[in-house]
Amino acid sequence: MRGLLSPSVMCADLLNLEDEIKKLDELGVEYLHIDFMDNKFVPNITFDTNMVKSFRKPMKNIRRDIHIMAFEPQQFFDAMEIGDGDMVSVHYEACENAHAVLSDIRGRGASPCIAISPDTPVETVLDYLDEVDAVLLMTVYPGFAGQPMAEGSMDRLSALRELIDKSGKDISIEVDGHVSWDHCGEMRSRGADIFVAGSSSVYGKGLPLKEAVEKFYSLVQ
Repeated sequence: MRGLLSPSVMCADLLNLEDEIKKLDELGVEYLHIDFMDNKFVPNITFDTNMVKSFRKPMKNIRRDIHIMAFEPQQFFDAMEIGDGDMVSVHYEACENAHAVLSDIRGRGASPCIAISPDTPVETVLDYLDEVDAVLLMTVYPGFAGQPMAEGSMDRLSALRELIDKSGKDISIEVDGHVSWDHCGEMRSRGADIFVAGSSSVYGKGLPLKEAVEKFYSLVQ
């Protein structure tokens, strides 16, 4: 099975988002990665909850991959209309009770995921493997696009894959941060399943979107 693609809408053509989503849908892309930030957990903001909700409208087969970088993320679920088909990542570091938050996501019919930042030990996820469909491994520090990969990220990815495989759970690993043409193949070989692609690959300069998507899939077989 090939790797799955989740282009970051933060890096897309923001003046033509509806057309962009439709193009990705037509190309068979699995997810649309939507970053939500509260300017507290990370010192930045992106789309508000109404925008996150609105992304669902032009979608046919593509799914919302909502990455919530915010303290106590469940306060935003109703406004985002979290529900069937969504994949929702919340940060371990931002939740007072991550178990309750993940249960809330599951109860809404969405796929719960736990996200960990570069300084959080990968072993942290062991407490949540019974409750998640995926682990989102940040390979940059959350909050800003275009960062270099955090030191040790590839080894962390391998270690996380080993932990999950030893658990016997069917849990995907999503990687987010500097998922470049040069790195995505190695990430795949080290155990990544879902790739958040942005300015260093699919939305970089030089290739039309269709060609960029096809190139990415060829590298993550």
